[in-house]
Amino acid sequence: MKRNWFGLIGFLIVVGIVVAYGSIFIVNQTEQALVLQFGEPKRVIRDPGLKFKFPFVQNIVFFDRRLLDYAPPAEEIVAADKKRIVVDTYARFRIVDPLRFYQTVGTELGVRNRLGALMSASLRRVVGNVTLASIISPERAKIMQDITTEVASEAKEFGINVVDVRIRHADLPEENSQAIYDRMKTERQREAKELRAQGAEVAQRIRSRADREKVVILAEARRQAQITRGEGDAQSVKIYADAFGKDPKFFALYRSLQAYRESLGGDDTTMVLSPDSEFFEFLKGISGVTGP
Repeated sequence: MKRNWFGLIGFLIVVGIVVAYGSIFIVNQTEQALVLQFGEPKRVIRDPGLKFKFPFVQNIVFFDRRLLDYAPPAEEIVAADKKRIVVDTYARFRIVDPLRFYQTVGTELGVRNRLGALMSASLRRVVGNVTLASIISPERAKIMQDITTEVASEAKEFGINVVDVRIRHADLPEENSQAIYDRMKTERQREAKELRAQGAEVAQRIRSRADREKVVILAEARRQAQITRGEGDAQSVKIYADAFGKDPKFFALYRSLQAYRESLGGDDTTMVLSPDSEFFEFLKGISGVTGP
């Protein structure tokens, strides 16, 4: 009899432990919970801590309450200037209404698929109305804000709050990039040739101006040199004339001596003259030289 009682008590203890274990759950600080009873939502728990539920008939679905990221695949979009661009985006969102979230999308995977469709549609509407230059300019911030506003407004029905939608990268498709780069290279080469031609033209003008100034300076220098030389020659003639006027005999002797030195100065000079030549007029009175 006692054995039966011990067995019953042990069974009740085990059942109590199982029931207690099935009725207690913990909500972490990074989580929020939705209590379901036979698949039907009963209550939402947002506060962390130890919580209770009816065992076996109720189950818990946990949702992350932190800021979540979603990065859809890059998309090719046609901008307002008819240029095809590949846009890579990402979004940050938070689950703010677990009940609506569970009823509309169910899981994070489901909301990511729905959010990706919203982002794609908004991206095509907004980017399709701007040019490529606007996307890579300071206007990009306003474009991203417009996309964020549209996506956040439409995503409220899923129980989430879209905090931000950002364009990480926007570029031309790979097949168009090389053609664009080649065209840019050709344009830069054309500009370089124009600049070189302009530089050569300016250099030629400077060189021509310098050559003209050189000719003018040299001509002026030659003119001045001729003037100076003429003045010197005139001064020399005047000095000679004044000297000749003061002592004609001495001047005649000086000029004759200069003629002797220039004529007889060389070692191989040979002169054949008559002894009574006027060339030896001033040598006739020197010792060792006799007349005819």
